[in-house]
Formats: sequence, C-alpha cells, structure tokens
Amino acid sequence: MPSAIPSAAYRGDDALATLLTEAGTGRSPADVRALLAGVLAAPEGEEPAAWTVLVGESLPPALADQLQALKAQLAAEAPTANPGPAQRLDDLRAALKRRDLDGFIVPRGDEHQGEYVPPRAQRLGWLTGFTGSAGNAVVTTDRAAIFVDGRYTLQVRSEVPAELYEYRHLIEDPLADWIVAALPEGGRFGFDPWLHTIGWVEKTRAALERAGILLVACEDNPLDSVWQGQPPAPLTPVVPQDEVFAGESSADKRARLADELGQKGIAAAVLTQPDSIAWLLNIRGADVPCTPLPLSFAILSADASVELFLDPRKLAPQTRAHLGNRVRVRPVEEFGAALDAVARGSARVLADPTCTSAWIVDRLHLAGARVERDGDPCALPKACKNAAELDGTRAAHVRDGAALVRFLHWFSDAAPTGTLTELEVVERLLACRRENERFRGVSFDTIAGAGPNGAIVHYRVTPETDRRLEPGSLFLLDSGAQYLDGTTDVTRTLAVGEPDPAMAAEMRDRFTRVLKGHIALSTARFPRGTTGSQLDVLARLPLWQAGLDYDHGTGHGVGSFLSVHEGPQRVSKVGNTVALQPGMILSNEPGYYKTGAYGIRIENLIVVQPVEELAGELAGAERPMLAFEPLTLVPVDRALIERALLSDAEAAWVDAYHARVRESLSPLLDDAARRWLEQATAPL
Repeated sequence: MPSAIPSAAYRGDDALATLLTEAGTGRSPADVRALLAGVLAAPEGEEPAAWTVLVGESLPPALADQLQALKAQLAAEAPTANPGPAQRLDDLRAALKRRDLDGFIVPRGDEHQGEYVPPRAQRLGWLTGFTGSAGNAVVTTDRAAIFVDGRYTLQVRSEVPAELYEYRHLIEDPLADWIVAALPEGGRFGFDPWLHTIGWVEKTRAALERAGILLVACEDNPLDSVWQGQPPAPLTPVVPQDEVFAGESSADKRARLADELGQKGIAAAVLTQPDSIAWLLNIRGADVPCTPLPLSFAILSADASVELFLDPRKLAPQTRAHLGNRVRVRPVEEFGAALDAVARGSARVLADPTCTSAWIVDRLHLAGARVERDGDPCALPKACKNAAELDGTRAAHVRDGAALVRFLHWFSDAAPTGTLTELEVVERLLACRRENERFRGVSFDTIAGAGPNGAIVHYRVTPETDRRLEPGSLFLLDSGAQYLDGTTDVTRTLAVGEPDPAMAAEMRDRFTRVLKGHIALSTARFPRGTTGSQLDVLARLPLWQAGLDYDHGTGHGVGSFLSVHEGPQRVSKVGNTVALQPGMILSNEPGYYKTGAYGIRIENLIVVQPVEELAGELAGAERPMLAFEPLTLVPVDRALIERALLSDAEAAWVDAYHARVRESLSPLLDDAARRWLEQATAPL
C-alpha cells in the first residue's frame, strides 16, 4: 500500500550531501532535486519510494528516509498559480498573434499519440478543463470549440465553459469543416507537428488548402509559451519485466522482428509507441497513470540492434544489464540526429502512419529516407499473447475476481443503507485489490456511476460530483487493475437493493438485452480471417430489436501488464481489417445508457482460441474455427435478469459461467464471502 509519508523531517541539503557521499552514490543534492522535479511530474504509483533506485541501489535507511523527506517537502511547496480559463484562452490568442497565426489546434495526445499522457502534455486539460481521454480544442482569434466523441458528450458540458467554447462531436462535426467556416481565405492555421500523425496532417492540409487556408507547422508549441508552471517530463525508474511473465526474451523478439524487416528490404523501423517498446525490450516503467511504461522512442534495425531514446537517468544498473550491449541508450535530444543517420543512402525506413508524428516522418523525408508506411511491427505479435502471458493473465483474473467478490459481498450489505457514495465505493474496491502482492495499480480510473452518473460512459467521480447511491437505483462499476502477470478490466451493473418498482421492468429489460448481446459475442464461433467489426452486430442485435443502441465500441484489445486499451484488434461498428487471431485478448462490453436516469454495461475480458482447445472438434466443420474463452471471473447481478427474455441456451450459459466463477474463486475466499458467492451464482 502506498505511503509517501517519511518517518523524519528533511534536515537540509548539507545533511543530505553527507549521506550521499557516505553511501558512495556520486550524487549531489542538486542532482537529487533535479531528479525529484521529474519524479513529482509522474504518477505517485503503488510504490512511492521506488524512485530512490535512481539515486542508488541498496541505499542506507537514513539516506532513503531523507530522500523521501525531501520529496515530501518539495511536493508540499505551493504550485505556480495559473490564470482562469478565460485568461488562458486570451493568452494563447496573444501567442498566436505573435506568430502570425489565425488559429491553432490543441489535441489531447502527446508525442507518442498515447491515451495516457503525463502532466506536462495535458495541454487540452490545462486550456479548457476537459479531463477526458480523447478530444481536440480549436482556437481562432474570435471563436473556440472543443471536439469530443460520444463517450464525452455529457462530461464535456460539465467541465468546459459554454461561454468560451462551442461543443462539437468529433465524428458528426468534421473538424476541418469548422476550421474552414471559422477562418478567412488566406488564413494561417497552426499545429504542433509532434502532436499529430502524418496521416492527420495530410488529410487536414488537403481539406484546408481547398478553402485557401494554409496549415502551418509550428517550431515550438504556442501554448507551452503561456503555460505558467508547466511540469517537466516525468522521471521514473525503468525496470526489467521478468521473462517468467513475458514468456520470450527480448533478444528473441528483436531477432524475429528484425528478420521480418530484412526479408522486406527495410533497413529499420521507427517505434513511437511506448507500449510497443516496453513489450519489445521486456521493460516496464511508471511515467504515465495506469499504464506501466516508460515514455520513449526507439529504432529497431534489420540487424536486430535497437537504439532506445529516453532520459538515461531512468536506468538503474540492473536495467542496463538487462538491455545488453545490442540496445544502445541515447538521450531523447539525439533522436533527430539518429533519424538522419538511419535515412542515409535513401534507406527504406518503416513508420506507422497511424501513430508516428508528422515531425518524425518529415525529418526522415528531409534526410533522404524512403519511408515505408506500414503498421507498427510490434503491434500484432504483442497482441497475440504467448502461453506464459495467457497463463499469467488467467492467474491475475482469478485473484482479481476474488478481490471483486470480497468487494461485492461488502457492497451487498452496505449499498442498500443509502449511505454510500461513489468515492467510498472506489476506495473500498481499491483496498480489496491492494491485498494482492502483485498489484501495481489500477489499469484506468475507476468508473463508479450512481444513478444518472452511470449514463456518462466514461464518468470519473470527483469530490464535486460524488453522488450517494440511492436504494432502488442502478450503479455502474467499471474498473481494472495492473498486476505483474496481467491486466484486468471488468464492468458490472449492480442493483442498489431492490430496483425501484416504477423503473424495475424497464431496468431489467435493458439489462437483460445487454446481457443477451454479451452472451451472443461470448459464444460466437467464427472462421479464421474474421474481424471484430464483423462480429460487432452480435452484441447489438438484442438492443436493436427494441430500437436501442450504444455509442461506443463493443470491444478493445488488452495488453499483458501493459495498456488496457491495445490494438490493432477491436470489436466495433468502425471497420477494421485486422483479423482476430489466437491469443488476442479483447473486452466484451455492450451497454445501454438513459441520459439523466441510469447506465448499464456488462464487461468481461475474453481471449481468442481455436475451437478445439475450448470444446473439442466442431462436428462437420469445413474450416478452422475460432472462439472466445472468458477470462473475467465475476458474478453478474441475477437480480436484474429478466429470465423470460433469455432463451434456455442463454440461461444455461449464465449458469455455466457462474459455476466456473464459483469453482475458481471459492478457494480464495473466507467463509462469509464464499456463502455470498454461492447465493450470487445460484442457477437461474
């Protein structure tokens, strides 16, 4: 359990200098303060003292204590005061005017196009107040708009001032159309080339040029110039991921991918996704919330060597030894020169256009490279988990399921009293998961939506929005965890006591239709070569039959002690050409949301497997067939199931699933929780 409270007060830099010298660290107090600036710009994590390895390994207790004391002192210092949202907007407009720009786009992403970004890169949040994981703000001299997708249409209205920003739908209101309408012909619209992919730039440039508007790449980000107290880059230790969990050595992975590059005549691949680099090198970090990765870039060459670009201070001696002499660590500042070098002689260099920034691709072109636009070579092998990774994630789901059952047992008694709040639920669930020694944090911010808050798809409770769980209402709980051996993500919709009689029939109808869709996808049998988009309709059909739907994807890929949202596979209305393959882990999460009333979602993680490995040969099959194995082991709330809406086969699936949950988890529970589980999983 994290505890950032030191056992003694900080005694000053002179005392620290003495301790550092006595321990032979070769560090000064100034070095430590520089380290701590980055440490404090990273998530606290489950092991708040882990950063001290950056000072030295096996530190004397007195030194470790003073390092933590200094950290606490620096954390307590008052942050730089920032102006209000209106002033921030004015300041940005002034910066644009100085650069002769008529408009500018502020995306949610960072240089790696990742879902989770460090405080330094949270430009959209700083400017607008929006805390969602996807979106853009567009600012012109006299107008501003924020674009979000269907997950955030309610949230954005509660966080972003309507008097400053127009609310726009990311899909239904094309961003380029808004810019064309807002800027005059001959206008200059700016963007940060580090924060947008080459594909976005080319598409947007073409749309704007048709209207006589010039898309301008900024040498530096105008927003950064007015962000007072912008945090530094995060600084956390890079640690090896044990091969027991990884299932394959980094050297073998590099050799396998390098051989594929060589066969295609490609000299090198530029890797910009930190989770791909973490997977390839069997390393983990803690630079961003919820995802155990170090922010970095890498170049994988056809000779299986790798250049890794990150702050060298992140590497403890054991990690350098783990990487070996075929991985050269270089500061991020040398990345541009390395791109120039790899491009020499018109070399063919691979870059994934969906996640590589325009700055990188432009640099390669200027250096003479023949840029091959193709998928990240790590993405598919990372998605297809090996036997060790699957064994690990199964074990993680058993332990996670036991934690959830202990929580649900408590919830069944506490919730009907009407005294619980969303924040109390989040804290209790976290405490249950922390009892596991392999727990390393949540895999995303827990979504705990009581009543109408459950209708906000990606709702995040705050002290300001914290809502009491009212008896008779529905409670949507979507949570996940990072364990050393796997990543979990599970959603259950729970009745708070007995459902409100006035709404009970509708609630049970909607819940059961969501459950029917969940079962349909869970039990699908499909030939090799099938994509997730081809299966998406199975989960929606029971809702469609009642004129209902949900405005999000049905399933996303999930990593192995990595990102809870992982590609390239997905189950969605949106077309996807990536076929589902054995070892791919996905979520199965249909839902229904009634604005202002309640939300429903049922989510398990599932893994693609050959049919014969799950249920024996499929009689009469003429093609190789695949199926899904459930990984998540958590009861579904039987109080919300309308049995008459289920077919006998669907009811049998629920009973069989609950029997598996009961059998798998009972050995890990105390007598009281085991008795509750037996009741919760009783046959329909």
